[in-house]
Amino acid sequence: MKRIFLFLLTNLAVMLVLGIVARLLGVDRFLTANGLNLGALLGFALIMGFGGAIVSLLMSKPMAKWSTGAVIINDSTDPMHRWIVGTVATFAQRARIGMPEVAIYEGEPNAFATGAFRDSALVAVSTGLLQTMSREEVEAVIGHEVAHVANGDMVTMTLIQGVMNTFVVFVSRVVGYFVDRVLLKNDREGPGVGYMVTTVVMDLLLGVLAAMIVAWFSRQREFRADAGAAELMGNKQPMMRALARLGGLDPGELPQSVATMGISGRPSGLMALFSSHPPIEERIRVLRDGR
Repeated sequence: MKRIFLFLLTNLAVMLVLGIVARLLGVDRFLTANGLNLGALLGFALIMGFGGAIVSLLMSKPMAKWSTGAVIINDSTDPMHRWIVGTVATFAQRARIGMPEVAIYEGEPNAFATGAFRDSALVAVSTGLLQTMSREEVEAVIGHEVAHVANGDMVTMTLIQGVMNTFVVFVSRVVGYFVDRVLLKNDREGPGVGYMVTTVVMDLLLGVLAAMIVAWFSRQREFRADAGAAELMGNKQPMMRALARLGGLDPGELPQSVATMGISGRPSGLMALFSSHPPIEERIRVLRDGR
């Protein structure tokens, strides 16, 4: 319940900041001065919807390094590090992408990939993953992350998030205008209280719906990355064993900026609707049956 509350509170805070900025800049007053300007509203929604998503994508690598404390090991002479870098290099060549930066970070068993471009991504594994899994299982996890990069999942998720953000901003203001002018019959110049209150409420409600839709797409992307890892290794079994091992471990919490690109998550209850990862058992079944 606490996680649900924090999720809703975060969404409300984001939408409130968005609304305050729009009002300080006089955007809402311009949009509603002489009837709702749908063309201008769509342009505003596109800028606000995609602007933040694209900035987040471009900053994803430095933010991931900073938030996890990841250390780049591409030039390390440590034998373990050389094996990890060599594994990434082999899979990157098979997937026909540029060599990613490779990193290790302190944490529970997990891994992630991030970056705005397929040919300059970042693949990171945790110390917990290296300590608890066999080399073949670690290779499968690395293959999963390289598959994310090869599939262009970071860009795909950014585009989906941008579309959902645009939808939220556009629809909430259309509904706000309708409530303010039609239901409450505000005939003053500019938006009234009904518009402001309604847009905040709709931003929150539609934001929750949008988050569920984005999470659904993310879960489908995980199935593809599992299959991609099996293809890179030429065998499903290592990925299935790695997933089974992860199912019995605590994956810990990744920072929100890279959580959707991690190898594992543990959704439960209502929060499963907002989870970026499907249940481990379902991932194993889908990979085994070749859906």
